[in-house]
Amino acid sequence: MSSATSPLALPFPDAPPIAGVTPRVARARYKTWDRCDLTFVTLDSGTAVAGVLTQSKCPSPEVEWCRDALVLGQARALVVNAGNSNAFTGNRGRAAVEAIAARAANHLGCQPSDVFVASTGVIGVPLPIDKAEAGLDAAFAAAPCDWQDAATTIGTTDTYAKGAVTTAVVDGRTVTLVGIIKGSGMIMPDMATMLGFIFTDAAATPGFLQGALSAANKKTFSCITVDSDTSTSDTVLAFATGKAGNAPLSDDDSAGADAFRAALADLCHQLAMLVVRDGEGAQKLIEIQVSGAESDASAHRIAISVANSPLVKTAIAGEDANWGRVVMAVGKAGEPAERDKLSIRFGDTQVAEHGLAVEGYDEAPVAAHLKGREIEVGVDLGLGDGRATVWTCDLTHGYISINADYRS
Repeated sequence: MSSATSPLALPFPDAPPIAGVTPRVARARYKTWDRCDLTFVTLDSGTAVAGVLTQSKCPSPEVEWCRDALVLGQARALVVNAGNSNAFTGNRGRAAVEAIAARAANHLGCQPSDVFVASTGVIGVPLPIDKAEAGLDAAFAAAPCDWQDAATTIGTTDTYAKGAVTTAVVDGRTVTLVGIIKGSGMIMPDMATMLGFIFTDAAATPGFLQGALSAANKKTFSCITVDSDTSTSDTVLAFATGKAGNAPLSDDDSAGADAFRAALADLCHQLAMLVVRDGEGAQKLIEIQVSGAESDASAHRIAISVANSPLVKTAIAGEDANWGRVVMAVGKAGEPAERDKLSIRFGDTQVAEHGLAVEGYDEAPVAAHLKGREIEVGVDLGLGDGRATVWTCDLTHGYISINADYRS
């Protein structure tokens, strides 16, 4: 974890234990740092699992392992390594994942396919099996930890531990959902995000859990970007232990299905916002609202184009209301747009309308808005009913400083 905390950081919530889930942390010493870097979470028998994984064409062996294991829909353990992503490492990388899963499975008396593995850090360096196995042995013997310790341990360039909690009433029972997540740079998932792990005591079938997570992902993790770069390792997994005692959620007609879906979507939104708030070098959280597009999908692509524009992001970093850069980003998106119908606002102030600057608009409230930590940019294309919201952060010198010497 970085020593300088993001000015947009939020405090870690009071996250309770989840029945059937036990997290532990240990030092595998993947890097020369004085901190825990291996997280081991055990899950009681009967735990269902769902996940969303990177669409990168160069995924890590951990992603491939999880993709195969998700087909079975059951989980007994999660192992997360920080400091080495194990991506682009060929057979040596695959052997490391297999060794980790086998060792954890032997410890628990389960199948290796019941063990989910995720890694984050430098690309192109094989994960050392000896350090992974020694770290696991230390984790097996470690005392259980709290969620904040687990969240801290999975971090890399993160400046603060990220976690969220929510509840829902399902079949007359209160179920709890807790999530931890890491991510600061290499953030533009078009599937999920960074590394995120969700735990609930609700009872749910793998199919229902997968549908709920995929739907939540579409409006949250797939709507954030820090730098337009999709990681080789992006993974979000959700685990449901069933310990709350509700009748299992199996389809949308199940008692409490809507409440659970809403709670999961809320949790995912909280986690996604924590990542954007910790964008490398970030000083401002930016919300891009696009309306009036020909479709929601078109609005999303336009919003992403604006959010990923270095010129837009640096203008906001400099607190400059340069709405011409927003026009540029809309125009380059490749989506239907008509110059003379386009309108743009910063905060509550309309700065351009129907293809022209608003004559005589007062720039004072715009300047005041841009001096804040949370910035809102609105784009109305005037073409249809499509709308989308995307979140990003500004682009500062801090991003360059962090990434120019990332491996050192």
